[in-house]
Amino acid sequence: MASSKGKIITVVGSGLIGRSWAMVFLSGGYKVKIYDNQPGQASRAIAEIKKQVEELQEAQMLRGKLSAANQLSLLSSHEDLSEALEGAFFVQECVFEELEAKKSVFQAVENHVGEGVVLSSSTSCLMPSNVFSLVQNRTRCIISHPVNPPYYVRLVELVPHPETLPVVMDMAYELMTEVGQAPVRILKEIDGFALNRVQYAIIAECWRLVKDGVISVKDIDLVMSEGLGMRYAFIGPIETMHLNAPEGLEDYLKRYREGMRRVLSSFGPIPEFDGEAAARINKEICELIPNDQEHLSARRERRDQLLMGLAKLKK
Repeated sequence: MASSKGKIITVVGSGLIGRSWAMVFLSGGYKVKIYDNQPGQASRAIAEIKKQVEELQEAQMLRGKLSAANQLSLLSSHEDLSEALEGAFFVQECVFEELEAKKSVFQAVENHVGEGVVLSSSTSCLMPSNVFSLVQNRTRCIISHPVNPPYYVRLVELVPHPETLPVVMDMAYELMTEVGQAPVRILKEIDGFALNRVQYAIIAECWRLVKDGVISVKDIDLVMSEGLGMRYAFIGPIETMHLNAPEGLEDYLKRYREGMRRVLSSFGPIPEFDGEAAARINKEICELIPNDQEHLSARRERRDQLLMGLAKLKK
């Protein structure tokens, strides 16, 4: 991809995900225009981004080659959509996860940009064919689903609309790689994409095990954080299978196929995630992490520090 110098990316929506995307693109040297239709919201987002970027620099955790001051000089806030979109080659939508809101955003955005501008959504599970249904030219539309928080967890799922041109997928892949993210290509749209389908499968079995009295909330979280999570932070499940048998994947399947099928067949129905079980599990987690802003904020800050440290270790 050509140099980012002078190139403009517009971020529509200035909440947590919008601010994180802005920081990611700034770290790559792009000019970022952040837009929000709520009066004063975009300018408040600028102040929050400034605070975070300066803190990251002080902690020597700032991404990119530019200083905090240089990155912040590339950032501007806007309350006029046309002004925010002027000169942009890539638009990253980050409004709340509601289909009609996203559809109307892209319908409005399309009226202010040229045919060559890529339209990208941050949706975590809405189907591209639905999100972009009001867009006239859907060949330049794509989902770029980040993992929260995007600044620390670098995976991005790129999901095409059925009409998306391959060159658009390639351009988004190059852009995300250039700004330090780790993009993966979802080859066709599917409900939940890949990450959430895997995540929901894990959540469902963890929930069943706690609900059925097999293990506590504290201990099932330790199964992940001190067990599977430690391994999966560096190698995925397919590579794990390949490495966990002397002669690779085929050998693993010969050894464990029947056991895997037996255990999988014992899984229960999809949980409802409500009622008495939800109340009991909520009580357990709140005893471990009190449900107030002070404790939650401290825990999230600690999480972000650990994730950034892990990202640096993996480089």
